[in-house]
Amino acid sequence: MMFVLWIRGVLAHRLARVAGSAVGIALTVALLAILALFLVSAGASMTSRAISAVPIDWQVQLVPGADQDSIQKTLEQTALIQTTHRVRYANVAGFEASTGGTAQTTGPGQVIAFDENYLRDFPMEIRFLSGSRDGVLIAQQTAANLHVGPGDSVTIQRIDLPPLTAKVDGVVDLPDADALFQAVGQPPQTAPQAPPDNVLILPSAEWEQIFGPQAKARPDTTRQQLHVRLAHDALPPDPVPAFTFVTGAARNLEAKVAGQALVADNLGSRLDAIREDARYASVLFMFLGLPGVALALALTFAVTSSGAARRRVERALLRVRGAASRTILALSAAEATVAAVAGTVCGVALALWSSPLVPGLHMIPGVTVPILGLVAAVGLVTGFVAYLYPAWRDMRLSTVSAARRSVDEVARPLWQRLWLDALLLLAASLFFWQSASTGYQIVLAPEGVAATAVDYKAFIAPALFWLGTALLTLRLSNSVIARNGSFLRALIRPACGVLTPIVAAALSRQTRRLTAGIAMTALAISFAVSTAIFNATYNAQSRVDAELTNGADVTVFGTSEKPADAHLTALAALPDTAAAEPMQHRFAYVGADLQDLYGIDPLRIGRATSLSDAYFSGGNAAATLAKLAATRDGVLLSEETAQDFQLEQGDTINLRLMNTRDHQYHPLPFKFIGVAREFPTAPKDSFLVANASYIAEKTGSAASEYVLMRAKGDPVKLSAQASTLFASDPSMKITNVGQAAHLIGSSLTAIDLAGLTTIELVFAVVMAAAAGGLMLALGLIERRRNFAILSAIGATRPQLSAFLWSEGLLVIAGGIFFGMLSGIATAWMLVKLLTGVFDPPPEALSIPLDYIGMVLLLMVAAVVTAVLAARPPRGHDAEYLRDL
Repeated sequence: MMFVLWIRGVLAHRLARVAGSAVGIALTVALLAILALFLVSAGASMTSRAISAVPIDWQVQLVPGADQDSIQKTLEQTALIQTTHRVRYANVAGFEASTGGTAQTTGPGQVIAFDENYLRDFPMEIRFLSGSRDGVLIAQQTAANLHVGPGDSVTIQRIDLPPLTAKVDGVVDLPDADALFQAVGQPPQTAPQAPPDNVLILPSAEWEQIFGPQAKARPDTTRQQLHVRLAHDALPPDPVPAFTFVTGAARNLEAKVAGQALVADNLGSRLDAIREDARYASVLFMFLGLPGVALALALTFAVTSSGAARRRVERALLRVRGAASRTILALSAAEATVAAVAGTVCGVALALWSSPLVPGLHMIPGVTVPILGLVAAVGLVTGFVAYLYPAWRDMRLSTVSAARRSVDEVARPLWQRLWLDALLLLAASLFFWQSASTGYQIVLAPEGVAATAVDYKAFIAPALFWLGTALLTLRLSNSVIARNGSFLRALIRPACGVLTPIVAAALSRQTRRLTAGIAMTALAISFAVSTAIFNATYNAQSRVDAELTNGADVTVFGTSEKPADAHLTALAALPDTAAAEPMQHRFAYVGADLQDLYGIDPLRIGRATSLSDAYFSGGNAAATLAKLAATRDGVLLSEETAQDFQLEQGDTINLRLMNTRDHQYHPLPFKFIGVAREFPTAPKDSFLVANASYIAEKTGSAASEYVLMRAKGDPVKLSAQASTLFASDPSMKITNVGQAAHLIGSSLTAIDLAGLTTIELVFAVVMAAAAGGLMLALGLIERRRNFAILSAIGATRPQLSAFLWSEGLLVIAGGIFFGMLSGIATAWMLVKLLTGVFDPPPEALSIPLDYIGMVLLLMVAAVVTAVLAARPPRGHDAEYLRDL
């Protein structure tokens, strides 16, 4: 009965404070639950994307003399395997063709054969460009080298056997050539080999007829593989157990076939990279979300401790009346139960209610309930600690008189005496300098293959900085208010007028409460600002990354036989086309290395696509392009090309380009004038950029294989319009930035922060308003008796309001100043440390002024509301004189 009466009294007289504690717990639980659920969903989404991006899960290569039927039977008995197809490879000395009165030859290449229905189960291996889909198919680059097409004949130079001739039925592209022709069984440290430049595809029966003798005479020149598709539904949703499951199954298969086959585990390799991505995502989510959780916890403890003096007096009175320590703690536990249970239930309900509104957040069976249970336990523990620890601490006071003392001698906190804030900021600077100066990159892309290396020490810097700025805010706010100097009086004069000296003196005696309010408000604003800036920068650069990969909003990819610029007029006339510019895509030999060559009009290319300063080593895109336009034979080299061939700017280099008149490669002089780190549609490693007019003159062809298009509005709509022009022409490939974003979506920049940051930004607004308004309101309510006494001795309502407005002004000014400063610095530090995530890195922070303005406006509105609600009423002051 006693506990029921106590709870009724608490709810009757301290409902606002209990509700404030419950709000803090609810925010903590809801934000923590959403973070955890989003992280699990992100892992499942990353796994799903990674799986869908792997064309061939396993490539099982048979060793010479292996029993193929036995291996095939073993595969069929493995439950994880969904389908299996046979692929045969043969090395050849080269290809020859005679067309247009000239003879063309190529270097070594490979001839492959797929079994029946292979393309049904592995459709991503071949893209048909022209001619028939059956019969003898030739790769696009090989067709260009030999200048052949459907209907022409190609001579195959077999190894140690007479050559044979085959008639070409179709021209194809091999989008997955790197994996299709990979060397199976190489040591992990071996660098990946480049796919062959020359490839011919034969029907299985014809391959057997032509290369069966070569396989017998030279078995080292042929090989057989079984391409395997796994049952993806059987894989765990998280990338870490999925990787363990797939790699374990691959090793189990190798053990079963007893050395007769080697497994190239493409799916396992992709999941291995995604494991690192998942670790990075965990760290990123932690630094974007956990400051909000920490802020919600701090708000809970701050709200609870705002009535510490009153509770201490109440406990002292209970002790005077004979209550035992156990009883007092039990009563505190009863009050804690109300706040903790209410806050936890509301937090879980809020998380469940908002989860459908968060893009990318999905309820994972078997995972959601344990996560919510764990988070609920955190909420309950938070509530009980916030109430019971102060009660236990007060019980340690030796006498009742000491417990009832309302004015204590406040010593400087230990952290102030140790200058912990300065030490934290110094340590943050050192960690930041170490990470930034060593050129730390999270994303590594050797030979264009994305990999991840997460240096978790790099995240220590922003964590220390955040803690250091919080303590520095407390120190500086305390110094300004406690000294009661001219700066404090200047700050509050607009609200106090002639009462400024008196109000300033009163404020200097409320230092601890006011500095807590300022610090909480500053942390809330810092969290909102840093999250908003990082999110805006991340989203902006993700689109830049997608546009770089795709080339423009929409890009039409043609071939040398069917260039896209033949349709330039029609593409430019589409309703949603803002600009359309052609771009040549040829191939050139730098020494013995065949590289991509892009021919552009430097003065017009920027109309159709964005060219960032970060693309070029000089850091100035306009100047670099102007220099290229002024140098007719100029060429921009990739960093890798310039380093590999030890070239200096100003050097003349001879590139071998194919001439359309005789279809032979001829050396042409170019002048090295600059370095391009990135370029639209270019590969990551080696490429060249030159003037399209010079290339056209020297090669005899002005055709441009690509067309870059800028959309007036939605790129997807423009892409659909362009697709209608080529509905009957499969050689034209049309992609937009949305598709490119999904393609790179299984890598690091792939993490969709939109849903998570939307929730975080909403929480940040609520916490900023709560920190500024709730903290101030509870502090003012706690001082109602003081205002009643002042009113009783003749203070007018405007004079009493001056005390309130001055406190609100301090909270607003201090919170905005320290919060904005900390938030912008934290965002800059995170973006700087995560430069490797962005490709290219951002030139400047993207600052969402509308959101930041809304946060500050709502925070000010909350403070004003708190002041208005706390103003002493007319004619009812006497009832507060009886308060303790």
